Amino acid sequence: MSSTLFFAPVAESLRQLPPHTQLAVIVDDQTLAHCYPRVRPHLGPHRLVQISAGEEHKHLATCQQVWQRLTEARLDRKALVINLGGGVIGDLGGFCAATYKRGLRFVQMPTTLLAQVDASVGGKLGVDFMGFKNHIGVFQEPAQVHIDPAFLTTLPVRELRSGFAEVIKHCLIADRPAWEQLRQRPLAAQNWAELVPHSVHLKAAVVAQDPTEQGHRKILNFGHTVGHAVESWFLENRPGQRLLHGEAIAIGMVAEAWLSWQKGHIPAQDYLDIRHYLLAIYGHVALPAAHLSEMAELARQDKKNEGDLILASLLHQVGQCGYDLPITRPEIVQSLLAYHQLD
Repeated sequence: MSSTLFFAPVAESLRQLPPHTQLAVIVDDQTLAHCYPRVRPHLGPHRLVQISAGEEHKHLATCQQVWQRLTEARLDRKALVINLGGGVIGDLGGFCAATYKRGLRFVQMPTTLLAQVDASVGGKLGVDFMGFKNHIGVFQEPAQVHIDPAFLTTLPVRELRSGFAEVIKHCLIADRPAWEQLRQRPLAAQNWAELVPHSVHLKAAVVAQDPTEQGHRKILNFGHTVGHAVESWFLENRPGQRLLHGEAIAIGMVAEAWLSWQKGHIPAQDYLDIRHYLLAIYGHVALPAAHLSEMAELARQDKKNEGDLILASLLHQVGQCGYDLPITRPEIVQSLLAYHQLD
């Protein structure tokens, strides 16, 4: 990971900003109200760029609005962009900065747990397209990432729980002792001051080995082949009941842990432990049985695929994950059916 990482209060982090000619701060409705007031006193002159909150606005039309605002402000190539928000702001704001005038420096200032432990680390940027998650994007490292745990106090429980899915994933793929500790505690008893740096450093270490996801970095996609398919289906077909990213990934981890067990990689008890803990934290989402095949079909658009092969990242054991493992559409349907029948 080439960007500078700060675990520090906002004021201390902002003092480390590199010189810039102009400054733009991208926010959404929520971070404008709850996070921007913490940051604003420590900024010099800047242009505020506000977008609508939510995954449903993470598309090229919103990018056009951002590019228009940057153009109207006459930002030059030595300007700096701060993305103040969750995963949508980080992904979309970073993508806009990386493509405006062939690239501005940008700083990720993640305000949600999901963004702090996952989206802000590793330089993946992009937007959804035609209902597919992060279908259009680039790899570009931020100049800096500032993680202030104080922002977590602004989150509703559902958002905190969504981000926790990525913390769980990091333990499952790379740190069995951390998983064993994690699953002994409910969400409310987790120690974020320890978990956030642990999760960030784990992901950063994986990214450092494979910055553009040609191989080992794909282990970070455990739960995401099935999870993204479920998330995309709900976003497109149940907009009023859409799942947060972490909620969908929790479903994906149960399904892909089931596949890991069925393929003989992990023992039944490990699968049952994973299933039990995820259901205890996230509950059981009612997946419409008549549409499981449609959800599985969406996995054909997963970015890890090669040709007609659907390639997933499955556990080889708890704490170790494989990647580029072929799974079939019927197997995905069966994994979703196994989840569906847990109700």
